[in-house]
Parts: sequence; structure tokens; C-alpha cells
Amino acid sequence: MLFYVVYGEINLSTPLPRLEYRTNGAPDGIKVMSYGPNKRPEVPGNFRQGYPWDVFVNDNPKLAAVVKESQYCVVLRGTPTDSSTLDYLRDTVGFITYLIDHGGCAIYDPFMFRWWQPSDWKQQVFDPAAAVPGHHTVILVSEEPDSSLKWYHSRGMRKFGRPDISVHNVTTELEDGVIDLCNRLIELQAFGHIVQDGQQVKMSSLPSGGVIRHAGDLNDPDFNNFHLDVSWPKPGRTKR
Repeated sequence: MLFYVVYGEINLSTPLPRLEYRTNGAPDGIKVMSYGPNKRPEVPGNFRQGYPWDVFVNDNPKLAAVVKESQYCVVLRGTPTDSSTLDYLRDTVGFITYLIDHGGCAIYDPFMFRWWQPSDWKQQVFDPAAAVPGHHTVILVSEEPDSSLKWYHSRGMRKFGRPDISVHNVTTELEDGVIDLCNRLIELQAFGHIVQDGQQVKMSSLPSGGVIRHAGDLNDPDFNNFHLDVSWPKPGRTKR
């Protein structure tokens, strides 16, 4: 599933140069919906709230002010009819780039909890002319009830039809290894690999005994997706 919101008064009547933007337009299955003062005027404001918006306001107050005043947005959302290749993602990236070149001022990606300014979108997402899974996903870090431990969890893998990753109770000395594990799973899955339930973690930077289990559902608010839960046996526990 893909889900993006592009803010600004966008001129959709301008012809789409397909070769320039490497796109055939919005893929089949992805709806393109325009909202503004004369059509569902409340929609543009619906995304300007919550934690991602607060981070955006703090990190880029000038652009956030422009977005706050915008009365228009275009929402792209849906499940591509043909997901046998990543062409649907290429087409969507190119189409969004066309939108920001014709009036769009910012892009919101709800799956990543990220607001993009156009220059960053072009540099990190469009210009590479490849899927670049790490630029379509994010690895978040949250505190556990025990503040000496961290929870590493990804968002955005639903764009590739694959589960996100969750690793609880990470100690300081294992943080680099867990980040490496998350990045490997993101890359492998994005290009088609399917992680089997019960697969063992075998990395020199992480302890032995780690197991990957399938968990969650599409309605899980932490991921908006299924996820892979990576865990290790508790210290002192032995197998029988």
C-alpha cells in the first residue's frame, strides 16, 4: 500500500512529461484525490497535527508555516494492482516529483511519519533513479520502561508489501548490531526476500539464539503493518 499527501495549489492540467519524470503516472490502484476550499476543506488540516507535525514545525518552521497556510492538498493512496515489480513505486515517485514541480510545496509520508521538503525528496528519493529502500523507510528508537534499554522499530515496509521490524530491550552495546540487522532486513525484504517465521539471527555483531517471529496486523498503530518481532532467550533460560 502507498500513502502520500502533497500540499500546495497544484496545477494538474499541465501535461505530464513521462520520460523526464520516469513515470507513467499514478499506477492502477492508486487513487489521486484533490482537496481544497470547494471539496472537503477539512482534509488538508487533518494531517497537520500529532507527533510528526510537531517534529516538522520544530525542524523546518519556515516550510511548516507555508504548509499551515495551504488550503490545498493532493492525496495519493491505495494498493497497486500490479506489484510483481517495483515499477509502481517508481511511477509514484516520479508522479509526486511532477506534482511538486507544478505547485507542490511539501510531501507528507504517513508511513514514515516524515514531512519532506521538495529539495530533499528530489535528492534522496527521485534522483537516485532506484528504489533505495532506506529512503522509503525509517528506523525509530523509543525508550523501554527500563530507561537503560531501547526499542528499535521500523516504519514504511508496507510500501514494499513486507512486514516492518521490531526489536525490544536493546542494550547500549548491541545498538549498532541491531541497526545493522534492521537495515539488512529492510533491504532484503524490499527486493523480494520473504523472512520465514522462526528464522534464526546469525550475525557476528549480535548474540546467538535470536529468533524472528511474524507478529501484529495491519491495524497496529505502531506500524500500520504486520511486523517481524526479533527476540533472544531471557538470560538463564535453557531449552528443554
